[in-house]
Amino acid sequence: MVKETKFYDILGVGPNATDAELKTAYKKGALKHHPDKNAHNPDAAEKFKDLSKAYEALSDPQKRQLYDQYGEEGLEQGGAGGGMAAEDLFAQFFGGGGGAFGGMFGGGMREQGPKKARTIHHVHKVSLEDIYRGKVSKLALQKSVICPSCEGRGGKEGAVKTCTGCNGAGMKTMMRQMGPMIQRFQTVCPDCQGEGEIIRDKDRCKRCNGKKTVIERKVLHVHVDKGVKNGHKIDFRGEGDQMPGVLAGDVQFEIEQKPHPRFQRKDDDLFYHAEIDLLTALAGGKVYIEHLDDRWLEVDIIPGEVISPGEVKMIRGQGMPSMRHHDFGNLYIQFDVKFPPKAFNSQQKLEMLEAILPPRTPQALPPPNAMIDDYPIEEVDPSGQRRAQGATGMDEEEEDGIPQGAERMQCASQ
Repeated sequence: MVKETKFYDILGVGPNATDAELKTAYKKGALKHHPDKNAHNPDAAEKFKDLSKAYEALSDPQKRQLYDQYGEEGLEQGGAGGGMAAEDLFAQFFGGGGGAFGGMFGGGMREQGPKKARTIHHVHKVSLEDIYRGKVSKLALQKSVICPSCEGRGGKEGAVKTCTGCNGAGMKTMMRQMGPMIQRFQTVCPDCQGEGEIIRDKDRCKRCNGKKTVIERKVLHVHVDKGVKNGHKIDFRGEGDQMPGVLAGDVQFEIEQKPHPRFQRKDDDLFYHAEIDLLTALAGGKVYIEHLDDRWLEVDIIPGEVISPGEVKMIRGQGMPSMRHHDFGNLYIQFDVKFPPKAFNSQQKLEMLEAILPPRTPQALPPPNAMIDDYPIEEVDPSGQRRAQGATGMDEEEEDGIPQGAERMQCASQ
């Protein structure tokens, strides 16, 4: 029975894990979360440090025994805190320096270069018309910039002093008595409030009040290229937040395509539903489609062609522009045939229609001696329509030995 399982949970193993299992878990996690492999994910660096701290403690038999009995607090009070730096522990497994590791992720952890401020992420919603034609959007954002009055010092030149209480670290190690044991813990330095520096109130910069940065409004011109895909990202390097001593962050816009009332899009193709009457479907006619660039497309249905309900036709080259190849996709038109209302014509004209249309399809007839009952058919409400359609689908699938309900449940569980 162990006092706490935090270190085991970080590595993803149980308290009874062997040394080999610990080593395997650390290798897998360290490769996945190393900062050089996750340059834009600050959480990965913390996860990497936690993995290294956990493995460094549990891989030492004495430290592991101390941790199992007293937890992390026992390690610190037993003098086993601190330990090897995360990058040094990693180097023991995968080779020292930036060479072996640099070949894996493009540079060693010690050669990451200067720190960089966070990336500002924005979603830019764009209509399908704008994606079809392309546009330049002017988008305003607020960001932190180095205070021009104090040049990022926070106060007058020479007035900013390193905090003596924490030696500029911003954190202080405190100790307190807990019965027979002494607990050590870190807390924010009360002298500098975690800043690591002391500035007297009278010496603070009047513009930024000692914060070193001020808020500035920036307008960026975002070029939405023709045919850009949903989810495409547009980066503005160095246009993000500024902080003293670090590189300016980036701004990233992610394109989100708005839903369209007439068209659906799949890659470079467009899909359109056109409703036509029965006469047009049988005898031909014209259909007009308003395109995304204000043009109108005239679609001719040839007399006698006969458009079936749900039939799909294509107009080549009238889809979306391709962002990479500078050509166009296709426009697919699905025809919904609207039938006339009940009792739309006289009996005489119906007989004429029967003479014009192809003959009726022969029906299966009952045997000569069969008993025949005559029944009228009734209207069905929408819920009954859905039940009937579901039952029909079930019968078709059960013929193949796959009940429809079972298949749906299986898809939902995935």
